[in-house]
Amino acid sequence: MNIQLKTDLCEMFHIRYPLFLAGMAGGPSTVKLVAAVSNAGGLGTLGAAYMEPTAIRESIIEIRKLTDKPFAVNLFAAQTSDNNTRIGEVQRELNRMRDVLKIPHAVADPVRTPDLFEKQFAVLLEEKVPVISTAFGILPEPLMQQAKLAKLLVVTMVTTVSEALLAEQAGCDAIVAQGSEAGGHRGTFDITEHPMGANIGTFALVPQIVDLVKIPVIAAGGIMDGRGLVASLVLGAQGVQMGTRFLTAIESGAHEVYKQALLESTEESTVITKVFSGRPARGIRNPFIRQWDASGIEPLPFPTQNTATRDIRNAASRLSNPDYMSLWAGQGTRLLTSGQTAEDIVAETIRQAHSICLR
Repeated sequence: MNIQLKTDLCEMFHIRYPLFLAGMAGGPSTVKLVAAVSNAGGLGTLGAAYMEPTAIRESIIEIRKLTDKPFAVNLFAAQTSDNNTRIGEVQRELNRMRDVLKIPHAVADPVRTPDLFEKQFAVLLEEKVPVISTAFGILPEPLMQQAKLAKLLVVTMVTTVSEALLAEQAGCDAIVAQGSEAGGHRGTFDITEHPMGANIGTFALVPQIVDLVKIPVIAAGGIMDGRGLVASLVLGAQGVQMGTRFLTAIESGAHEVYKQALLESTEESTVITKVFSGRPARGIRNPFIRQWDASGIEPLPFPTQNTATRDIRNAASRLSNPDYMSLWAGQGTRLLTSGQTAEDIVAETIRQAHSICLR
């Protein structure tokens, strides 16, 4: 099979292998994980969407102590504001979960989520991060211009052909075509139009985007090994982005009970839900999801629902209780392994891809 693992993407991003680490915000994305993937020849990505600007800067400095290779930082580019119209009924339902965890009730006061995006972006610009990646939308034009002037590469996650075309027109250097198999939040721009995300499978989405854009396409969603890498290249992608595969890596910041839940899950374990954050995301169905679904209450929009549920998720983490954590995961979890380093995962993926290409 005449498939080359050294693609134009590798040249553009100055990486050895066409493999990106997904920017997994909220804990799994550690400095050590990012640096390990970059050192192994891929592109490590820091999931910084929920981080304070000062924490992002500190993490960038730490990453640079561990690697001299390129890396990316991922932010959420959605223009959102809090919507507290039903905060009372939402908090009443969440208080039932707080009772289980024995943590204080929340009152029905409006939730306030700080808007950090432009300050986060400013840190990336000041620190000259090699690659900026975005989810939930494209960098606004003034920020895209600033990134271009600073000669930074910009990548956007998309879930439809129309989103891919918009990203290309806006000046993105590459796009991640993210299929519905992907774990966590996918990059759907408009969830008013697609309330549960644009649910197009990876291998249906990738070739349709490849045929209509001129910039490199990175396939994502359900890709767990060298077989997925080679299949993506055959479909015209120039690389892959992998997230779930690295959740059980030694360097991952995922809680140990989260890792265990992943290792015990199957391709049937996950659902797409808005109950944790107000945006559709794929995760392992647990008592939090089941209890909320049984209530019949519509989650508040992102970011309000995310802010309202944070104390529950944090308490569940402190108590090592996976029942009330957001256990984000893609559909390929039977292919997960325990006790591997990120470097081992990258090397194993590339070895398997090479062996397929030599057949």
